[in-house]
Amino acid sequence: MTFTARRPWIGPWLMLVAVIHTVFGLVVFAPVLSGMLERGLFNSVGSDAMAGAVTWFMLFGGPLALVGWQVWSAERRAAWVELRVLGWGILALTILGLLLMPMSGFWLALPAAWGLLRRPTGTRVQG
Repeated sequence: MTFTARRPWIGPWLMLVAVIHTVFGLVVFAPVLSGMLERGLFNSVGSDAMAGAVTWFMLFGGPLALVGWQVWSAERRAAWVELRVLGWGILALTILGLLLMPMSGFWLALPAAWGLLRRPTGTRVQG
């Protein structure tokens, strides 16, 4: 079995996408977020569908960053068997997201899914 040295990039990529996602949400949805702050946050979504959508949008960045951190850790350990399963999951969610919203940031998940699926199981990573 041949081992090649590669720097981990998939986890950092996912963390970068999480930061971009969150900053984008703060900028684009500033009026909605301001209204929620003015209402005092507690139960500020209520029956407001837009506030609900913005809340879910903003809350997605945190879990994505955490997944990116775990992927980065697994990349450094060369745990490609486990990461391959995650790659299929990310690919499936990305395809669904792109079908529902082609004009979205879901395209940014494709490099991560591709990277997780293409790595040979014996590849070691340094970094």
